[in-house]
Amino acid sequence: MLKIGVLVSGGGTNLQAIIDAIDAGKINGEIVAVVSNRKDAYALERAKKHNIETAWISKKQFVSFDEYEDALIDYFKAKNVGLVIFAGFMVILTSKFADAFKNKIINIHPSLIPSFCGKGFYGLKVHEAALAKGVKVTGATVHFVDSEADTGPIILQKAVEVKEGDTPEILQKRVMEQAEWVIFPEAVRLFAEEKLVVENNIVRRVD
Repeated sequence: MLKIGVLVSGGGTNLQAIIDAIDAGKINGEIVAVVSNRKDAYALERAKKHNIETAWISKKQFVSFDEYEDALIDYFKAKNVGLVIFAGFMVILTSKFADAFKNKIINIHPSLIPSFCGKGFYGLKVHEAALAKGVKVTGATVHFVDSEADTGPIILQKAVEVKEGDTPEILQKRVMEQAEWVIFPEAVRLFAEEKLVVENNIVRRVD
């Protein structure tokens, strides 16, 4: 069974979607730890309700960012984690962390990458940018994490219609419900079943 570690910063709705999929028997895996850089993140409460171990590890606790990353790496390796999930994690880690879990870290981003992604595009800012550009279709992307923000190999994408009168908040909710909460658990399932192969920065599904 795949051991999963999760990094979070906020409410944890995507974490909840994965917990629900595991509880429903759709994912052959177990979340062994949920770690947040924010002590008050509601995602930690979600984890506790499901008897999942939680930890607060913040860069504020360390002299350098390098030491912070070492602490995260050591924590997850001590748990024998085979997959690290960024579920609304608002810290951009370096290649040190990415290399420690190469092709074993996945993230969800609320747009169809390569649109509206990278440094500075997070949360409502993504949807504000999409509406400002007047796009007719947006969506979500699950991808492997590498040393840059939102540049890793794409695993799954799902499109969502942008409707007349949408606000960033309304669009955010639709993208979550119709895309994020659908493809994130599915990507975890495929990883757990060893059906994802990365070749030349392209993800290929094997059955």
